[in-house]
Amino acid sequence: MSMSVSPYGSWKSPITSDLIVAGSIRLGEIRLDGQDIYWSEGRPTEGGRSVVVRYDEAKSTDVTPSAPYNVRTRVHEYGGGSYIVADRIVYFSNFVDQRLYRQPVGSEPEPITPAAHFRYADAVIDRQRHRLICVREEHLSEEQEPVNAIVAVETAVETAVETAPAVSEGGQLLVSGSDFYASPRLSPDGSQLCWLSWNHPNMPWDGTELWVAEVRADGTLGEAQNIAGGQTESVFQPEWSPDGVLYFVSDRTNWWNLYRWQGGQVEPVCPKAAEFGLPQWVFDMTTYGFESSESLICTYVENGVQHLARLNPQSLELSEIATPFSAIGGLKVASGFAVFIGGSAICPSAIVRLNLQTGRVEELRQSSTLAIDPGYISAPEAIEFPTENGLTAYAFYYAPKNQDYTAPSGEQPPLLVKSHGGPTASTSASFNPSIQYWTSRGIAVLDVNYGGSTGYGRAYRERLKRHWGIVDVDDCVNGAKYLVNQGLADPNRLCIDGGSAGGYTTLAALIFRDVFKAGASYYGVSDLEALVRDTHKFESRYLDGLIGKYPEEIEIYQQRSPIEFVDQLDCPLIFFKGMKIKSCRLTKRR
Repeated sequence: MSMSVSPYGSWKSPITSDLIVAGSIRLGEIRLDGQDIYWSEGRPTEGGRSVVVRYDEAKSTDVTPSAPYNVRTRVHEYGGGSYIVADRIVYFSNFVDQRLYRQPVGSEPEPITPAAHFRYADAVIDRQRHRLICVREEHLSEEQEPVNAIVAVETAVETAVETAPAVSEGGQLLVSGSDFYASPRLSPDGSQLCWLSWNHPNMPWDGTELWVAEVRADGTLGEAQNIAGGQTESVFQPEWSPDGVLYFVSDRTNWWNLYRWQGGQVEPVCPKAAEFGLPQWVFDMTTYGFESSESLICTYVENGVQHLARLNPQSLELSEIATPFSAIGGLKVASGFAVFIGGSAICPSAIVRLNLQTGRVEELRQSSTLAIDPGYISAPEAIEFPTENGLTAYAFYYAPKNQDYTAPSGEQPPLLVKSHGGPTASTSASFNPSIQYWTSRGIAVLDVNYGGSTGYGRAYRERLKRHWGIVDVDDCVNGAKYLVNQGLADPNRLCIDGGSAGGYTTLAALIFRDVFKAGASYYGVSDLEALVRDTHKFESRYLDGLIGKYPEEIEIYQQRSPIEFVDQLDCPLIFFKGMKIKSCRLTKRR
């Protein structure tokens, strides 16, 4: 079939908005229990309800009963670590009441915490003492900041709810005093507990501390020892090996690399200019796990590209494992196999089981039934481009592609620049139908990992310190200019969009720069003062690092708030927002 000649941006595409959202689910929170595999599914057709699903070699079945059960925690507001499984018993946080429930597979859930003002997350099973050890967040009033701690909760229903005074108050207190906690993890013999903590104004990617304490016979903890981390060192995912060695990820050398603690000493196990860690926006984020004491399976990002590999803890040899996936998340490992959420450049993400001996890959559950002819799919190209102060920034470039069309000779395509949220997050080369929606219509896309993004080392993340609204905007602008100079974009048809923090970058780019001709803000921030005054505990001091202290440096907040300069907006702009978003108005205050 011959291709039609038609201007960029006018191509007809089979990728419609209805097609993108139809049959889509959100996959997450993988758990392993022997050979059984569990994961969570967020289902738009059920009002976004999250359910636990079990796969047992034959088929996948729902574990969570119908509403009002919704497996989701609100600790740190963003949640994560909402359930755990042991011996075919699921322990989960229910979104409606934030109580912990115990549910043997095939039975009805029963609460093991009282109806109270507590939230729970990130649990680990303490088999010896028949309890969960988890993070608890106590909400007493809207005027008082929530209090976080690590507690133990009895797993027996009758003990937990009726007879144990400590648990009736929300659990036995084990660790307290810091603003935040995460990753309580027991050693294989149950004799030691490790955990992460941090305090305002740090976010977990700024600085955390790794602690270890003996677990006494009565279940209380001995004196805690700080073994890594600090105000300027971010520690991520502490994990005990099967032979009782504590591993963790630290960015003490600029890169989030793997370390271990044994014999009272910390030693690197895989020095590399690559990122083995992630920004801990939610609980139980994982990038490695143990197949055995002789084999550690891990993921890392190098030069913007994600890899899966095996590390030998004895020889420290790292060998790559080939897969068809360009994005790997939620990695969990057991003897002989690994399970993760895998995404490629051309297919929707899926729950994937990888046989570590044969390399065989099985997709157990896809996130979407969407099927698109490869002739309409644009493959991402990782690019680097110059930005302010002689530095380099990064992005993924998607050229227009549609097997039915070609553009007139000499024409340059319109360009949509995408600014991700976070802003300490990142974009990847994983398949994104929302990007293909544009490229299949003849519009190029540049998905930018601006300064501040994860995946390029601590120094790159810290480019955004006190410069949010400047560095991110400059990088989006300079990425667009770079493509124009390469002849890959029409300078008169440059657009930008983004959601949340990316929406703020979009608004700032449209108001404070004169490069883009149109934009779209998805629940974007327009008023930085409103944001800092009306947020939750986890993010309540986030802007200290991104902007400056408030209200001491209120002038900076005002200077960088798009809402203060609406008269400078001189191009089309569309807003998409939800009813609960209070800071995305773009109306001049009186």
